[in-house]
Amino acid sequence: MKCGIDLGSRSVKVALMRGEKLDLYSFDTIKFYREYGKLENGSLAVDLAGLLNEENLHLENTVSTGYGRQTIKLQGARAISEIKAHVLGAIYLTGLDNFTLLDLGGQDSKAALVRNGKLIDFQTNDKCAASTGRYLENMASVLDINMQELGKYYRNPVELTSTCAIFGETELIQKIAEGHSRESLAAGVNHTIFKRVHPMLVKLKSGKLVFTGGVAYSEALRRIIESELRVEVVIPENSAYTGAIGCCIAAGRGK
Repeated sequence: MKCGIDLGSRSVKVALMRGEKLDLYSFDTIKFYREYGKLENGSLAVDLAGLLNEENLHLENTVSTGYGRQTIKLQGARAISEIKAHVLGAIYLTGLDNFTLLDLGGQDSKAALVRNGKLIDFQTNDKCAASTGRYLENMASVLDINMQELGKYYRNPVELTSTCAIFGETELIQKIAEGHSRESLAAGVNHTIFKRVHPMLVKLKSGKLVFTGGVAYSEALRRIIESELRVEVVIPENSAYTGAIGCCIAAGRGK
C-alpha cells in the first residue's frame, strides 16, 4: 500500500493506493497535529492507523508534500516539492501530459508548465496572501458569504485596486459602504485574485490549464481564466487531493 500526505495550511489530505484502488481522506490541520501527531527526535510521528481507523495498516512507502513539509519532518515519509506532487497528481487524474498547472493553496499560489509529462518551468508566489485561498476566505467573510457562494460571481465586477490582502479587506468594506451589490463585489474579488496570478499564467501559458486544489471548484475563476486567457480549463475530479495523489504516485515509483 502506498501513502501520500499533503500537509496543507488549512487541511491535511491523505491518499492511500491499494493497487488500482484509491482512498482519500481530509482532516483539519490543527486537529491532525494535535490529536494524531507527536514530536519524536525532531520529527513528527503520526498515528496513521488510528487516524484512518485501520488496525492492520501496512504502508510500503510514504511520501509527503505541502506547506507543512517546510517546517515539519514527517517520520517515515520522504518529502517532495508541492510542484512535483501536483504535476504528478494532475497527470494521473487527467491523463494529460501537455498543460499549464495552476494551484491556489491556502498560503501560496503555484503555476507550472508541463511538456510530454515533464516539468519544464514553474513559478510560485508565497510572498503575499492576496493570491491565495486564505485571501478568498477572508474576503468571503467580509461579504458574509461562504466560499461556494463566492465562487458563483464573475459578471459586473467592482474594481478593487489594492495589492495587499489586509488593505484589500479595508477597500472591500469601503465598497460595501458605497452601496455596491454583493454579487458585483464578489465578482470583483474573483477578478482581483485572477490579476494576482495572471503574470505567472501568461509566462507559462499553453492550450490547456489544469486547475488543482480546493479553490479550483470556483466556477467564477474557471470562467474568468477561460475568458481572459482563451484557454481550456480542466478541473480534475478530486482536485483538492491532487497533491496527496501525486505523492502516492511518487511513492509507487520510489523516486
